Amino acid sequence: MGILKDKFTAKVNASNTEIKNLLKEHGSKVAGEVTLAQIYQGMRGITGLVTETSLLDAQEGIRFRGYSIPELQQQLPKAPKGDQPLPEGLFYLMLTGELPSEEDANYITDVWQRRSHVPNHVFAAIDALPVSTHPMTMYVVGVMALQTESYFAKRYAEGLNKKDYWEPVFDDAMILLARLPRIAAYIYRRKYKNSEHIHPNGLLDWAGNLAHMLGYDDKGFMELMRLYMTIHADHEGGNVSAHTTHLVGSALSDPYLSYAAGMNGLAGPLHGLANQEVIKWIFEMQESLGTDEPSKEQIADYVKKTLSEGKVVPGYGHAVLRKTDPRFTAQMEFGKNYMPDDKLVNTVWKIYETVPPILQSLGKIKNPWPNVDAHSGALLVHYGLVEYEFYTVLFAVSRALGVMASLIWDRGLGFPLERPKSVTTEQVKLWLEGKDQIWGE
Repeated sequence: MGILKDKFTAKVNASNTEIKNLLKEHGSKVAGEVTLAQIYQGMRGITGLVTETSLLDAQEGIRFRGYSIPELQQQLPKAPKGDQPLPEGLFYLMLTGELPSEEDANYITDVWQRRSHVPNHVFAAIDALPVSTHPMTMYVVGVMALQTESYFAKRYAEGLNKKDYWEPVFDDAMILLARLPRIAAYIYRRKYKNSEHIHPNGLLDWAGNLAHMLGYDDKGFMELMRLYMTIHADHEGGNVSAHTTHLVGSALSDPYLSYAAGMNGLAGPLHGLANQEVIKWIFEMQESLGTDEPSKEQIADYVKKTLSEGKVVPGYGHAVLRKTDPRFTAQMEFGKNYMPDDKLVNTVWKIYETVPPILQSLGKIKNPWPNVDAHSGALLVHYGLVEYEFYTVLFAVSRALGVMASLIWDRGLGFPLERPKSVTTEQVKLWLEGKDQIWGE
């Protein structure tokens, strides 16, 4: 892993110098104000993190190191005869800030292939769980079992200079990324395919090998995995999975512990589990209407029924975005190229045309547009991966790319333990009466 480590060393040293100078000159400058509503309502809009890997704009959507998803699709290296970006290239970009060459991406593929062997005790830990266990629970247990391999935990226990923390974190992150596809595929084959496991193919790229081990060697599915792993990789630092990984890592928990914590957050229905909820909702709609080709009028009636019952339409709305998620658009374009006549995919497109006007008419929805979860399940179902409880595991494998790149940067920049101040409602009331200070005025 020397070439990439040398590249990162140069980048992180330059960034440390730049940040040190910024803080020396501007460290006391006020960057914003916090409202009482923000304190009580999920800290929305409070800028309090630095995440170098990506930035989310309410109108433009996600940009990875300044590059939009269409730009990544054009400029990142691709697999032979493929047209979707290699996730290895995106990881290189997030880690170094530079677009990779084909050689750079192939180097990471090679490193991950050589470090992909999963110890037997990890499989034993997964096998100890009932087969009925949710795939995300199995996945996190597998990651925790893999923690016995942590270089950071061992070197920290031996005594390690804080300026060198990032090196074993880098090693842990690379090994973790190398082994996650094997763990994910093992869980899928155990739960849904009678434990008929498929060994890795050392000639395939990271996402292509994941597809192979899942049991889907269709070239289209491999391309879908490359796209899926790329567009789900990162969404700046404030989302639950990224922030949790960062927060736990700030306590100097190793990458395995930090990532497992983040994935427990991803498993929540308001975060990564939403992709499961979307396809489940569509299946329930089809069953209720008695057709797998509902009309827009039928969809509209079912949407209104869903809303009248106090439920949400899964896959629509986002905490930050105020337009159609570019990740949804990328998947829609994939569908048009690979499966234009698929009934379920066409239903997703009809929902896209139907739901936003209904939500807009309510006058309470800031963002009536679809997010990434609104489309991904339909593409997976087309290729036969119908077990929607597993979808969040795929999301988790992808999200590892972003949170691990960020965690390496966290340690490289020497970020401290994260510890925001909290207040009580009683203190807030005293402050409103002018009897206490909660902002340090």
